[in-house]
Amino acid sequence: MTEQEILAFPATVPQSDSSSTASSHVEKATVEPSAIVKSDLAELELPAKHGRSSLTRWLYHIAFSYYRKIFTVIFAANLTAFIVIVVKNDGHPLAPNMGTAASVNLMATLLFRQENFVNLLYEIAVACPHGAPLWLRRRLAKVFHYGGGHSGSGVAAVVWYIMYTAVLTRDFIADRSSKWAVANLATSYILVTMFCFILTAAHPVLRRRYHDYFEAGHRYSGWIALATFWMHSIFAANQYRVLEPGPPSLGRYLINTASFWTFCISTGCSLLSWSRLRRHDVYPEVLSSHAIRLHFKYRDMQPFYGLKVSTRPLLEWHAFATIPDDDGSGSGPKGFSIVVSHAGDWTRECIINPPTKLWIRGAPMHGLLYTSKLFKKIVVVATGSGIGPCLSLFYADVTPRRIFWSTPSPAVTYGKKIVDMVRKADPDAWIWDTRTDGRPDMVAVTYKLVVESNAEAVFIISNPKLTRRVVYGMESRGIAAYGAIFDS
Repeated sequence: MTEQEILAFPATVPQSDSSSTASSHVEKATVEPSAIVKSDLAELELPAKHGRSSLTRWLYHIAFSYYRKIFTVIFAANLTAFIVIVVKNDGHPLAPNMGTAASVNLMATLLFRQENFVNLLYEIAVACPHGAPLWLRRRLAKVFHYGGGHSGSGVAAVVWYIMYTAVLTRDFIADRSSKWAVANLATSYILVTMFCFILTAAHPVLRRRYHDYFEAGHRYSGWIALATFWMHSIFAANQYRVLEPGPPSLGRYLINTASFWTFCISTGCSLLSWSRLRRHDVYPEVLSSHAIRLHFKYRDMQPFYGLKVSTRPLLEWHAFATIPDDDGSGSGPKGFSIVVSHAGDWTRECIINPPTKLWIRGAPMHGLLYTSKLFKKIVVVATGSGIGPCLSLFYADVTPRRIFWSTPSPAVTYGKKIVDMVRKADPDAWIWDTRTDGRPDMVAVTYKLVVESNAEAVFIISNPKLTRRVVYGMESRGIAAYGAIFDS
């Protein structure tokens, strides 16, 4: 997982416990002697989905997601700004205006990936009290769709810069007398090339298929673009400042342009994150041949945070939810840990050859489950190692919850300690062993828990396919449901 991805911080989840026709499994399923019997689940009939047709439900719950709504709002605002600029200049927009618009969008793009800014968005949303109407809290909990702001601003920045380069080319053809014009135009085309490369590689299909190449290309193209931006700003300032009456000095011209300050913020976002790059000791705890828990002792960690870790900091990063480590003394957390399960080359190597040191970059950042604080009671659904991020929520113990965890051989794969943490968080937790009981109907079980507990919302940490199925299954029946998004 890359830092460009939307960060709900689920640990890697290899399995998909999904089935829409598994009633036979539901009827025969029993878990541990201490668990409640689930045979009555077969008697539960899911209510009809809301909406006039499957098309209207698809449009409302999938096509027009909050992620895409944010994207659309940002793009519409930029289109409005473009129309205003064109009208004010009688159909001939000026290059400096176009450059300013591009730089503002670039700044917004990087802010939506800066840890402190993202944490601020979460804090503002979660500050809403429980006394507020449920419809308001349900919408504020969608704050984790902030990735729509990142991609919307990013696409807008590229479009603005392509138009800026076109205007710059027009000016160059009309007047080649400026000695800075060639350098200005050359750096502009370098920027357009980098931006187009980043935008193309970020397409979800290409990103999933060539993820390692996407991550490296995204990072290095971004660095090249940021450095070129500063050179280009100086060249452009020298070209256009002489057109003003009583031409100001280069420094005075720069500090009086909005682009200079937006570039400062954009550069600061990148430098701040990388200035926090540190290599820390790791204390591995092998849970099984499928999972490992990595402990860190260099600092304590409060609940609801995630971190990026790496063995090759210039090539790849992986985001995981952190779990406060507690020795049971009641004195608070003693360091923190992450749960890693086998789901790819990096995770497999991590389990086979447990690391003793890992690179960590940036500040801890809130994720999806932090928004659970907005609700009076919730249902937590997890499959496989998706239980890892949930352990931080259980440790915080601020929101009453029911738990449904579906995974193969939970005690064998993840150890008694994690199973006990789940049981402590919900003594009646449904821990479904898919190795012996088959795969449950996730939507039906989740709905039953919602009805039994009178919960206000459902949070699911799983793989993309099952996450979308459960979220749609709940939302289409009027129940608030939240799961990590995978398209940013």
